Amino acid sequence: MKTSINLSFNRIAVASLGFVLLFTAACKKDLSPAAKTNNAPSKLGTNAIGVSGPKGVCYVEVNNNDILNVGNYKLSTGEQLFDIGIIFAANINYNTSTQKAELFFNPQVTAVLNNAATKIQPLQAKGIKVMLSILGNHQGAGISNFPSQQAAQDFAQLLANAVTTYGLDGIDFDDEYADYGTNNTGQPNSSSFVYLVTALRQLLPTKLISFYFIGPAASNLSYNGVTVGSKIDYSWQAYYGSYGAPNVPGLAKSNLGPAAIDIQSTSSSTAASLATQTVNNGYGIYLYYNLPNTDVHTYLSSVSNALYGKATVYGSSTTPTTGVTFYQDINYAGTATSTIAKGNYTLSQLQALGFVNDWASSVKIPSGWTVTMYGDDNFTGTSWTLTSNTTNFTTLSPNANDVVSSVKIQ
Repeated sequence: MKTSINLSFNRIAVASLGFVLLFTAACKKDLSPAAKTNNAPSKLGTNAIGVSGPKGVCYVEVNNNDILNVGNYKLSTGEQLFDIGIIFAANINYNTSTQKAELFFNPQVTAVLNNAATKIQPLQAKGIKVMLSILGNHQGAGISNFPSQQAAQDFAQLLANAVTTYGLDGIDFDDEYADYGTNNTGQPNSSSFVYLVTALRQLLPTKLISFYFIGPAASNLSYNGVTVGSKIDYSWQAYYGSYGAPNVPGLAKSNLGPAAIDIQSTSSSTAASLATQTVNNGYGIYLYYNLPNTDVHTYLSSVSNALYGKATVYGSSTTPTTGVTFYQDINYAGTATSTIAKGNYTLSQLQALGFVNDWASSVKIPSGWTVTMYGDDNFTGTSWTLTSNTTNFTTLSPNANDVVSSVKIQ
């Protein structure tokens, strides 16, 4: 079972967002299979894993482990193992004075968010999406008992503010530990979760929204003709070491995860078996939980071999065997960058790989990959899209020689 520990509370006001950061402990996960699915169109995507097979989604208990470790695992051919890393977790607390739900972060979550440049952006540069998980905190407030549409919209605004402020890629909902009824709060109702995801989708039309399929919310997925599946991108089951796809009308198999593992407790043979079932049954998500700071690439290889036919390697300094290389001069001459894996790279991120601003004159690109170069930093200015080795940037239209400052590699 999941466990939860309440620590003494110290509050730190954050006026710009209207939240308070609360010193609470994020809760562990563990939990129930459900079934069925349908074949609705695919939703928003991710771009880390560049091979055929399910997307890898990984929860990290940041109370004890470093979210950056998500980026240290790659396939033997250089692609990142995980598409999505989820910061676990922020809390929904209840203000008894205002009788409203509030968004709270414990010190460990706060540290990750306040240091986004070193904890979040390096993962995003590798193509990994970084999301924030939201769940209750034993105070009676959760995603299933907002008393009105306005209350749900108000909380959605807090979530949208957090995503924007910290440069996150989306929000993950987890309907646990609310202890509905505590502090005289209401019981779960049929409209709350639908109102919440509808409001958040409107506020964050291009961000990811996911649902850890558990709790009262899993039984309240439609209201007045609106389905949760039409507003979110992904859902995955919540029972580690077991198999069973969530029943979320509006989501296709490609957006559902029927298998979930706890890296520190699910056996490698079970993890591999669940991976094989996921592939054989055509589902698009494989869920990992509890990634530790220690090297577990041997364990993860049992999964990646089943999902992609490739082993997993570990190390923040691992150089991919396949990737893009830029050269200072035409015809692949002069100084070269490191081999660059798939991902989106601002100028500062490229510079860490040996790239110099307004410097590149040729590039080698693996077969099947696409490189979009931009004349300015942060993917702005004139752009050029390349799908094969290019010996001389002066031949591009317009001339791209010595002007590239940021790059997207897919």
